[in-house]
Amino acid sequence: MANLSEDIQCANTRPPMLDRTDFASWQQRIQLYCQGKKNGVNILNSIDEGPFQMGTFRETLAEGNEGALHLGPERARVYSDLSPEDKDRYNADIRATNILLQGLPKDIYTLINHYTNAKDIWENNKGEAIHDYYVKFTKLINDMRDIKMTMPRMQLNSKFVNNMLPEWGRFMRAV
Repeated sequence: MANLSEDIQCANTRPPMLDRTDFASWQQRIQLYCQGKKNGVNILNSIDEGPFQMGTFRETLAEGNEGALHLGPERARVYSDLSPEDKDRYNADIRATNILLQGLPKDIYTLINHYTNAKDIWENNKGEAIHDYYVKFTKLINDMRDIKMTMPRMQLNSKFVNNMLPEWGRFMRAV
């Protein structure tokens, strides 16, 4: 019985893992998981709308004649400048990114771990069309040529086929 309660607790604390063959189901489960978390609305906003923008800030230095304010120079806002609501949104951005990254298998994580916010991770993890994949791969090959990096054509073709999404496998078998 102790193992069952541990399994249930683990299920509540760990985000659902992405199954490459069923992105739509994972998308629904991850949204439900986020809704169940503290600050869930802001976590989902971070995924849908992007990260909270800190913006800039001007401190009031003094109040002049007739209520005119003397403002200091404009500077980037920092965490301590934020209101409690803005702090919740900022913290939700970090939480959303962590949830999404923890729900990805290691091979997919290594492809997108350079994204720094949940919206970019979410949008770049959706299934892509084979044409989009080809364009991305071609750009990579061109970048390699720009830096004078060479690779045998057979190796390039193998990398291209081996890194395709699983749902394209039936097309690759025919080729």
